Amino acid sequence: MPFSTLGLSPVICTPLRRIGYTHPTPVQAKCIPVVVAGSDLMARAQTGTGKTAAFGLPMIERLLVRDRRPARPSRPRGLVLVPTRELAIQVHNSLASYGAAVNVRALAVFGGAPMGAQVRALRQGVDIVVATPGRLIDHMQRRTIDLSAIEILTLDEADRMLDMGFLPPLRRVLAALPRQRQTLLLSATFSTEIVALSSEFTQAPVRVDVSEAQIVAPTITHSVCPVNNGRKAELLRHVLTEEPMGQALVFCKTKRGANRVGEALERSGVQSAVIHGSKSQGARNRALRDFKAGRVAVLVATDLAARGLDIAQLPLVVNYDLPLVPLDYIHRVGRTGRAGLTGRAISLVSPPEHGQLRDIQRLLPTPLEQVIVSGFELSDAPRSAGAPVHHGQRHGRGLVKPQRNGARPHARAGNRRPHTSERVRNTVLR
Repeated sequence: MPFSTLGLSPVICTPLRRIGYTHPTPVQAKCIPVVVAGSDLMARAQTGTGKTAAFGLPMIERLLVRDRRPARPSRPRGLVLVPTRELAIQVHNSLASYGAAVNVRALAVFGGAPMGAQVRALRQGVDIVVATPGRLIDHMQRRTIDLSAIEILTLDEADRMLDMGFLPPLRRVLAALPRQRQTLLLSATFSTEIVALSSEFTQAPVRVDVSEAQIVAPTITHSVCPVNNGRKAELLRHVLTEEPMGQALVFCKTKRGANRVGEALERSGVQSAVIHGSKSQGARNRALRDFKAGRVAVLVATDLAARGLDIAQLPLVVNYDLPLVPLDYIHRVGRTGRAGLTGRAISLVSPPEHGQLRDIQRLLPTPLEQVIVSGFELSDAPRSAGAPVHHGQRHGRGLVKPQRNGARPHARAGNRRPHTSERVRNTVLR
């Protein structure tokens, strides 16, 4: 099915092939005709399924192709709200790429960047603003943005915005928008809270669900490595330097913890970078550029900093710490296994985290695989009665069987080759 069958004009469809878009994904095939027709939308889809194009392409079609715009727009007509600055940058870049042929003027508005540059861009005129709620409220208070001409509002990753406590700012923004508008809501879940948000923000939305009752991509393998808390750093290096090696995104629950993990990896010879909320935007951008370019093998991040990262063909996500909110596990592992590619998610779990692990397991359709790594065994590691234990050879394959991809972590010469892991598949986590 070509994009031209979805109601998009040739001026929008023709450049898509040049940026690698040959056929629409399921979420794009279902959402684009709804948005082009002018209906409100409530859509659920996994991360990595092409949601940005699902709302971005028809937004540009309606605002800049079907409707004639002034040569210099005085007020934005499209607004996309996102939970984090990284996602704001990603969506902005995507919209600029999709709308290059029609000279779309898009602006990313987020905290951590100079307010003055954003104000000047708004004065010069923009078509679509991509914003985080906090910085958008700042502009509204300063009267440096006028939202009275907004025709299409998009709430991207609405579930995450609710998790982060953005409901009051969202309501404040909503009050400043025209009542007659089109509203698009996209989420990884259809929780009770999301349904309530949709009823408050949209009018008779068309409901699209391409998740197939799965909130994680089926191409991701999930593994759990029990370990004493004091040996997590050592086990992390084992995981990152065992075949097959490739790039990895490592999650920590605190900024201080992320710094410590990054420093430990550097000391052990693994090229790494760290991003979190206390890093400057310039430092975060540089770290992400180095990671995407393969100059850095491991990116260590907190949940907030990594939300919205779009890294092509990322083979591995490691949970150094389990998230306190179970749904954050879904957001974390959604950074791998994107666009139909295979991916791995490995969690390093200490005994105090077993309760969090049980909560995460309830979200997943299949049991997590427990991997007992030789040399890191726990005498009280949770195991189902009768679960088989397979003892691996000393220099065999790695933890699981993903495809080799990405940059190779650089370990210092002379480091001892890590032992191979033993495998245990548990049907129940206790």
